Amino acid sequence: MATEELAEQLRSRLKLAGICGIEVVWGTAGTVAVATLPAVDFVVSAIVGVAGLEATYAAVKAGKAVGLANKEAMVAAGEILTREARLLDVPLLPIDSEHNAIHQCMRGGRRDEVRRIWLTASGGPFRTLPLAKFSEITVEQALKHPTWNMGRRITIDSATMLNKGLEVIEACRLFDIPPAEVRVTIHPQSTVHSLVEFIDGSILAQISVTDMRLPILYAMTYPDRIDAEPASGLAFDMTKLGRLDFETPDFERFPCLRLAYEAAQLGGGHCIALNAADEVAVEAFLAGDIRFTDIARTIEVVLEATSESHPGSIEDVLALDEHAREVSRSSLAGAGRMQAR
Repeated sequence: MATEELAEQLRSRLKLAGICGIEVVWGTAGTVAVATLPAVDFVVSAIVGVAGLEATYAAVKAGKAVGLANKEAMVAAGEILTREARLLDVPLLPIDSEHNAIHQCMRGGRRDEVRRIWLTASGGPFRTLPLAKFSEITVEQALKHPTWNMGRRITIDSATMLNKGLEVIEACRLFDIPPAEVRVTIHPQSTVHSLVEFIDGSILAQISVTDMRLPILYAMTYPDRIDAEPASGLAFDMTKLGRLDFETPDFERFPCLRLAYEAAQLGGGHCIALNAADEVAVEAFLAGDIRFTDIARTIEVVLEATSESHPGSIEDVLALDEHAREVSRSSLAGAGRMQAR
C-alpha cells in the first residue's frame, strides 16, 4: 500500500473478513520487500515517476527479470540500472509499446548491424494546432489523446512530446545507443510502434493493434511467444491499414523534445533534472497554476541551472531528483510573483 494508514486499514478489513496469513506492507520499504521475494520470478516496474526506482533497482540486484512499464526509472537511473543488469545478466524487458517494438525488431540482427532506431509518436492532440494558440491550451484539451488512453501525467507529456524525449533517453540506455542514432518520427495512425534501420538499408517495423496487452504479453513470455486466441482482439487486420504517414517533429512546436535530446547528450544529472522538472511543471499545469507553454520554460530553466554530474548510487539519484524539484518549485513561484506584479 502507498501509506502506513492505508496499510493499517487493509489489515483491519482483512481481519474483519476473517482472512488470515496475508502480510500487508507499505511505502518504499514495502515495494522493495515485494520486488525481492524469493518466490518472485518477474517484476513489473509500473509506478509513475521515481517512486518505484528503489524497488526496481532492488529487483535487479536480486536477479529478477524486470518488465519496464515506467520510463522515469530508466531516465533518472538508467546508467546505474543497465550497468547492474548487464553485470548480473538480468533481463530488462520494455513493456511500453515503442521500446517493446524496438526490442522485437532488434532480434532481426546484431547490435553492430544497427544504423539507427526510430521511435514513432502520434503527435498528440496539437500536431496541427497553430503555434499562436499554444498559450491558450486548456487542461481538458491536453488530456484528449487521439490514440491512447493513459494516465494524466503521461497524457500531458504526450501533448508536449516530452514523453517521446524520455523515450529517447530510455532507448539510449536500454539498447546502448547514442542519442544521435535515435530518431523520432510522427506517425498519426500509431500502427507502426517503432522501427529499426540496419546498415544495409533494411528497416524492420513492428506493427500491431494499439493495445498494451500485446507488449505485456511479449515481455512476460520472452523469449517465447504464445498463441493469442483470435477472440483476444490482439490480431491485426491488415486490410484496414489504409495508409501510413510519417512526419518530422517540429522542435519549435515541441520544445520539450529538443530539451530531452540536450539532456540525453549530457546524461546523468541532466536527465534526472529533465524528468523532475517536468513532473513538477505538469502538476502545476493540471492544477491550473501555469499555462501549457510554461511547462517547457520551466524545464529549460531547471536544465540551465543543473551542473553536469553522473550519480554513482540510487541515493545520489534521489538527492539530485529532490534538488531539481526544489529548483522547479522556486522557478514556478518566482514566475508567479512576476505575473502578479
